[in-house]
Amino acid sequence: MIKFLDIKKITDSFQPEIGRVVAQVIDSGSFIRGKEVRAFEEAYGSFIGSRYCVGVGNGFDALRLIFKAWMSSGVLREGDEVIVPANTYIASILAVVDNRLTPVFVEPDINTFTIDPARIEDKITGRTKAIMVVHLYGKNAMNGDIMQLSEKYGLKVIEDNAQAAGCFAGTARTGSFAAGAHSFFPTKNLGALGDAGAVTTNDPELAQAIRTLGNYGSDKKGINDLRGVNSRLDELQAAVLSLKLRRLDEDNARRQKAAMFYHAHITNRDVVLPRVPPAGERKEHVWHLFVIRCAHRDQLQQYLMRHNIETLVHYPVPPHKQQAFKEMNHLTFPISEQIHREVLSLPLHPVIEEHELQKVAEVLNTFSH
Repeated sequence: MIKFLDIKKITDSFQPEIGRVVAQVIDSGSFIRGKEVRAFEEAYGSFIGSRYCVGVGNGFDALRLIFKAWMSSGVLREGDEVIVPANTYIASILAVVDNRLTPVFVEPDINTFTIDPARIEDKITGRTKAIMVVHLYGKNAMNGDIMQLSEKYGLKVIEDNAQAAGCFAGTARTGSFAAGAHSFFPTKNLGALGDAGAVTTNDPELAQAIRTLGNYGSDKKGINDLRGVNSRLDELQAAVLSLKLRRLDEDNARRQKAAMFYHAHITNRDVVLPRVPPAGERKEHVWHLFVIRCAHRDQLQQYLMRHNIETLVHYPVPPHKQQAFKEMNHLTFPISEQIHREVLSLPLHPVIEEHELQKVAEVLNTFSH
């Protein structure tokens, strides 16, 4: 069986170092917001290119705490509109509505799967106060047009960088352009041994607000200035992330190499391959997922499984059609809906072997509906 993602094999590739740093944390007797967290925050902030990095409990908390901080400071108010991509994981939308804000969906570019900048301005109203950019599947979604729109209309920008750790947008890394939300869920390019996340920013007030809000709204023990939550990166995850961060660029290069292999060897005309950035922009995609499109997606997935190739669908139902958002089910976004009907994610990770890539390509090329 060719696994979609072999987390054990990836983890084993960091041994015995992971075992060593885990033992060190246990021996230290310090488990929450200690020296390991401070060291990781400094290292990851420097890696991303942001002045501040605040560790939080998970990627979803990173998103919702950014909005919560802006709500607490009066930058945003209940009912304000946030431009969001129609094609994204539901967590992006949940973070908006969790703060009693209103998501306004914008269709993606079907060739990139990410928000189409040309469609954003038509959705901006007097109530629009922010734009969320999601670097979906590991593909940079930030560009000059979006930043120009944010400046033109005075809009806050939030980067959902959950799937794109280490990705570039030009010469800067994604997550450094605005308020960046990062997930270190074990399946991510930079994965912890459990839930973990972070916020990156150049705004000292936002960084402090995130740190305070994630600690029950408290800066000083027993004193709670804000109505916060409990969302803190722990020492164990921070130590493991610091270790794995040193190899992130190398691991992303392996992902890019695997993606190029698929591009060179998959020739089935029923399959639409994801677009590869031009040679000079290859670092603008870190291939968290290699997502193809096929009009006969379900048949193709079953065919691959019969040949012992595991695949996943990211994602079968778009947010506006989920039962969690019944009030939005009447909305229609044809491009997003087509994407969700057709996408299929192929096996790709830093320790996948060439003979596995070869088999996936060979079997996929023999598929016919």
